[in-house]
Amino acid sequence: MRIGEHLRASRLARRLTVAEVAERSGLTKGFISKLEREQASASVASLARLCEALGISLGSLFQGPAGNLVRRGAYPTVNLGGESLTEYALTPHGERRVQAILSEIEPGGGSGSEPYSLPADVEFVFVLAGKLLLTYGEHEEHEVTLAGGDAFTFPPHSPHSFRAISRNGPTRVLWVVCPGLPADGNGRLSSLGTRPPGDFG
Repeated sequence: MRIGEHLRASRLARRLTVAEVAERSGLTKGFISKLEREQASASVASLARLCEALGISLGSLFQGPAGNLVRRGAYPTVNLGGESLTEYALTPHGERRVQAILSEIEPGGGSGSEPYSLPADVEFVFVLAGKLLLTYGEHEEHEVTLAGGDAFTFPPHSPHSFRAISRNGPTRVLWVVCPGLPADGNGRLSSLGTRPPGDFG
């Protein structure tokens, strides 16, 4: 199920209108409608707002591989929000001890300008190629630039955002989150940005 279909199904299952979800999330009705019809993309933070409004977790959108083995070239794609990036699940759908995601981010792409947080204890990032700018902290007071071969570990519950700053092709990043994102309504993502409500696509 694509992300728009999943969000629409979750909204209908809860008997909510687009207007009600818009009011709860602080996003516009037009943006939500476009997202449900796969006509818009969402930043990680705006997707977190929608999940919160619908009472679901971002982890419920995570569809990992069915088995334990994932062959090269057969990585299943996942959509966890963001701009100009493609993400792949490397760990099985039912695995909650750890979650690994491979991101291929086009120059200038990333999570979006609004910071977000994850309901996990630790997040490990390893840049395989390119260059990544990671901003984190309660007031986004910390920045770290990671180039190919660099690794960084930080608390994912701290508000953060990321952006590919390499000009020479996509930036490839391995993310490892422990424990994995919950698939139920407990421990949902929280959007901690300070941007006013609007179209965060």
